[in-house]
Amino acid sequence: MLSYQHLYHAGNAADVHKHALQAWMLDYLTGKEKPLTYIESHAGRGLYDLGAPEAVKTGEAEAGIFRLEAGFAPDHPYMRVIAELRAEFGPAAYPGSPMIATRLLRGFDTVHLAERHPAEYEALAEAMMPYAARVHQVDGFAKVQELTPPMPRRGMLLIDPSYEVAADYAEMARFIGLIARKWNVGIIALWYPILSDGRHLGMLRELQAAHPGALRHEVRFAPAREGHGMVGSGLFVINPPWGLDTEAARVSAVFETLAG
Repeated sequence: MLSYQHLYHAGNAADVHKHALQAWMLDYLTGKEKPLTYIESHAGRGLYDLGAPEAVKTGEAEAGIFRLEAGFAPDHPYMRVIAELRAEFGPAAYPGSPMIATRLLRGFDTVHLAERHPAEYEALAEAMMPYAARVHQVDGFAKVQELTPPMPRRGMLLIDPSYEVAADYAEMARFIGLIARKWNVGIIALWYPILSDGRHLGMLRELQAAHPGALRHEVRFAPAREGHGMVGSGLFVINPPWGLDTEAARVSAVFETLAG
């Protein structure tokens, strides 16, 4: 499926959850002077304009980053990246996960970004031009299998599909199990929506049974609009870095205090 475009949802509450923890993990990894590999299976365009008609139409950023940013310290790595982009591109600029990664990583780190959607790929390739990221217009799941285990072996994989098709839920546990066996030292982070109809729960049961040491973190928030099925955001992290549970608790506190 190639219909999904994240610009309609950029900066929403789920993005805040996912990106805050992604930024923290990357900041933690770069605390050591050792090279690492960062891979994304479904990268999106990398840089978003929250003033664009598509973003304004849904209004999801208003209930997301514009409301929730008050709960983060200015020196949080997530907020540092946002501040840099706003200074460079204006107050409506918002980073996707590829931009967060390239802004926080170092010149000697390796970055692979997969994005299949033609328009999203073109925007991503343009956004990544100043950086040393390798951008691939391919199926993300196939690219991850090709790239793992990477060199350097130290690093992180972010899996963030659109979940437009049922197979994204049905096949995820098998796919992640394959990658975890190939790359047993990598941080493997899966984002998933929490849905009112519970269709994500079977996937989570399989994942937790196979990876009992993983960290599962979820936040809840009001639906973006009446009848909208997403009522929260989850992150399932295999080989979570030390201290991620504490950071996740801080993010929970932000949502409990500020989310609508």
